[in-house]
Parts: sequence; C-alpha cells; structure tokens
Amino acid sequence: MTAPAPLVDRFARAITYLRLSVTDRCDLRCTYCMPERMTFLPRAEVLSLEELYKVSRAFIDRGVTKLRLTGGEPLVRRDMVDLVRALGRHLGDGGLQELTLTTNGTRLAEFADDLVAAGVRRINVSLDTLDRSRFAALARRDSLPQVLEGLAAARAAGLKVKLNAVALKGVNQDELPDLIAWAHGQGHDVTLIEVMPLGDVEEDRLDHYLPLDAVRRDLEQRWTLVPNAVSTGGPARYVDIAETGGRLGFITPLTGNFCATCNRVRVTATGQLYMCLGGEGRVDLRAALRSDDPDAALTDAFARAMGEKQERHAFAIDRAGAAPAVSRHMSTTGG
Repeated sequence: MTAPAPLVDRFARAITYLRLSVTDRCDLRCTYCMPERMTFLPRAEVLSLEELYKVSRAFIDRGVTKLRLTGGEPLVRRDMVDLVRALGRHLGDGGLQELTLTTNGTRLAEFADDLVAAGVRRINVSLDTLDRSRFAALARRDSLPQVLEGLAAARAAGLKVKLNAVALKGVNQDELPDLIAWAHGQGHDVTLIEVMPLGDVEEDRLDHYLPLDAVRRDLEQRWTLVPNAVSTGGPARYVDIAETGGRLGFITPLTGNFCATCNRVRVTATGQLYMCLGGEGRVDLRAALRSDDPDAALTDAFARAMGEKQERHAFAIDRAGAAPAVSRHMSTTGG
C-alpha cells in the first residue's frame, strides 16, 4: 500500500505540527478570549474520542511529528487522558516526536501524573497574572490558587512548563517583569503574546493592545536579553535573560508577522481543519471521517487544504470599534 503523501502547501511549507482541539468548553471566561455568556457547541457535534484519534493518525501518517492538544480547556473533557494515552503510543518509532498540550492549569493537579505516564514531557500553561484579584477579574473566576497548585504538581511530576501570558495594556503590563522573574525562579520558561482579534468579546481590544516591541524595549532597560535561535516548533522567537537564567519568548502576530515559516494547521473539536488561525478557510474532516470511504475522503480533504492554505494572516488592531479579524473565538479554533 502506498504511503500517504506528506502535507506540503503551495508555498512549499511542510506541515509537521498539528494543534487539535478536543473541546471548545472552558472553565474560565477570560475577557480577551470570550464573553461571559459563551454559547458552546452541542456535544453531538464534537468529534468522538475514536474520531479524534483517527484524525490524529491521519496527520501522523502524513508527516506530522508534533501534536498539541488544545481547547477550550482540554482537561475538562472527560475522556481526555484516554486520548493522550492512545496518542502517546505513537511517540518515537510511531512517528510522533512530541505530544503536548496547552492548559489553563485549573485541573493540572489532578492530571499531571497521568500526562507524564502517557508520554507528555512538556506543556504550556496560560497565566497572565499572579495577583489573585486581577486574575479573578481577567478570568471571571477566582481560580488562581488551583492554577498555582497545578503548576506545583506539574513540576513535581517532572513536566517542563512554559507559561503563556497575554500582554495587556493597563491590565498586567506593570506586572510582566515580576511574572517573568517568578516563573524563571520556578524553572519555567515564559512566552508573551500580543492580544489577537478573534471573535467578539465584551470589550474593545484596542484598549488593551500592547505591542511586544514596546515591552521588549522596557525589559531591555532592566535586564540583558540575549537572542536565542532555539525553536520549539511554534511561532515564538526567544531570548535568554542573563540575570534570571531563564528563557523568554515573544509571539507577535501584529507587530512581527511570522507566517513565512508556518508549519502548523489546526483542527477544531468538530473536525474543521483551519489552515490558518487568522483565516476563515476550512475543510471539513468530520464529513470525511463519516463518509463511506474515509481514507479516500481524507486524502482529498488534505489535498484541498494544502491548495488553499493562505500565505499569511492579516491581523490588525488599529482603530476603536473595529470588528474582529476573524469572527470565531480562539476557543472555537483551539489555542
């Protein structure tokens, strides 16, 4: 039997990194991500555990070597660890080089040991502030103690943690140096992210948009930032901070486009393959999975996707009241 063709788009970019959303549901309601009264998908529309595994296998067979499980919050899905165990069997000789996930940390204390046992070695945890009242205002839930407990459990289990912090003008801007220093003291790397115009929320993102080139200039007044060419497979660009001994990443979808080296695609919890986080183009893998000939339908779907993957996104936050660049929320696509 002929092996499936590797995934290469029309700009000769090989797709080796899949971000797979297992749910759009989340136990937080971060103000820059979604409204308080978020409408979630009917459970019947979400891919089953078997379907999530099958679509993952299809990507692995076509050259994907890194798979990140996302949400929503992936650890709120009841059978999530079963999927991690199944996918963990493909690490090494099975084609996968890395299996990881992004989580808000609220349930990490419960699952850290299980994740390690399944083969996960590194995770990203979203954390924008260490101030409890500020956390509660941002996330609309008073859950910082659970997140800190989860981080401690992850460290004890041997998981390498990278903290993701969205830089927000007038919200956590003053705290970023302390957050970075604390994280490095705990042995965690940190990546700062510019707020992205995805989905309607109950505030104007321009009010809180903080360009990371400005943040970097401020940090350079405090610390020695040494460029580091390391890549973890995503869009972050890294520096080492001499004084803290830790690594700091910058993800700059607005001030520093990184699309030329894009190696990523995203699949939603309903099986919609989005070739770009900043685009509306999608291909329905759920329909392919549920067709009479799933293998042939998936091959056709992948070919269409590679032919339609756009060259770059066109994010912008440049005027008050502007509609989001993409109508769907980040939790719908997967982080």
